[in-house]
Amino acid sequence: MKYWNETLAVAQRILIELLRRRRSLVFWGIFPIFLLLINGYIVAERAKLSLANAMTIAAPSTLICAALFFSCLGGSVSTVVAEREQQTLKRLFISPLSGTSYFLGIFLAHACIGIVQSLLVYVLSAAFGAKFNGSIFLGILIILLGIASYVGVGFILGTQLARRTEDVNALIAAFGVPLLILGGAFLPTFLFPDKLLKIARFNPIYHMNESLVGVWTDGSLISELSPHFEFLCIFAAAMVAGGWLSYWRMLRVERRL
Repeated sequence: MKYWNETLAVAQRILIELLRRRRSLVFWGIFPIFLLLINGYIVAERAKLSLANAMTIAAPSTLICAALFFSCLGGSVSTVVAEREQQTLKRLFISPLSGTSYFLGIFLAHACIGIVQSLLVYVLSAAFGAKFNGSIFLGILIILLGIASYVGVGFILGTQLARRTEDVNALIAAFGVPLLILGGAFLPTFLFPDKLLKIARFNPIYHMNESLVGVWTDGSLISELSPHFEFLCIFAAAMVAGGWLSYWRMLRVERRL
């Protein structure tokens, strides 16, 4: 109960700070909306589909490859770096708050943002007539695994590679943009040449995208998505564990400073 209360308190503090600034939350809301509309209209025009069918195709890629990437990965990196710059971690050492609760609180805060973005994309695409054709439970599970993967990677990057706020944009650009393109965020993967597809299979965003597209658009079952889903489960577990270890390593370094 102690850890749960502390985790909720940390998550609440982060979300309240974002609400006070508002700007980040507004941009994280506007970004997936604009991207979904752009992708939807492009798919409708190029593939000669109705807007409803185009939105059904564009929605999962927009959500998993773009919206969650920037809010959960970029947001967690920014939070960790800002907390170090503001000396929040120093105050943590003299407070009764546990490091475990602090880690889980940051994780929960960005998971909440990701869930709200998921609802925004779903509601907007449904307003244009798009349909979720598969298992809603499986779709939610894939989204949660994507959020866990992104936040875990965000902790690794934020604790090990970023030292200042200025480093965040460079990190996201260097690591993120090539992975987003290979993952199918801006171009459907069925247009990729065979050589590029072979490279994309090593990209976790590709597996997130293919899993959610399969469920959302084609109504695929978990057995049909087995290679993508297994890769995603292993990657999410590895990134959460890596983020946890990186976080504790950062705490040990901060204590010595």
